[in-house]
Amino acid sequence: MYSDDIDNERAWYIVQSYAGMEYAAKRNLERRIVSMNMQDYIFNVLIPEEVHLEKKANGETKEVVENPFPGYIFIDMIVTDESWFVVRNTPMVTGFLGSSGNRAKPVPVPNYEMVPILKQCGVTVTVDVKFKVGEKVRVLSETFLDQEAVVEKIDMENQIVTVLIDMFGRQTPNELRFDEVEPIKD
Repeated sequence: MYSDDIDNERAWYIVQSYAGMEYAAKRNLERRIVSMNMQDYIFNVLIPEEVHLEKKANGETKEVVENPFPGYIFIDMIVTDESWFVVRNTPMVTGFLGSSGNRAKPVPVPNYEMVPILKQCGVTVTVDVKFKVGEKVRVLSETFLDQEAVVEKIDMENQIVTVLIDMFGRQTPNELRFDEVEPIKD
């Protein structure tokens, strides 16, 4: 079986490819995933696309598909030594974004940044929320680091949680991203 020396969490990562060669790199990645039996570690290969209407000189409109992130490919994967090697050594792939080389672990894209990109591409996103309205959570963001708060409202679409934080004797509502709070275990 494969070793989990680097990480064992599924996340989205960004790899770089030669400019204009994103689709060729994607095809190469998808072929290697199958040929090297990595389907249990590499799940999705995505090139985000935006579709908009463009008016031609003769007055006609035509649909234009544009890549808002030229030179980049998004990959949903579990990083292991083997999965890293398969992606990194794929023709047309130049490396992972956020990796300093020398087999350094790549940095995953935070969910709050990835969800809008996935929605833009028409990918349905389900977020696992580990807290409910009325439960206590610990704040992980700088401003209110380690303070306890009570969940008042959960906005699944925008991945925002409204929490009540005690400030100067008053319950003050604050909006935070899902990754800025964690449930308090009793």
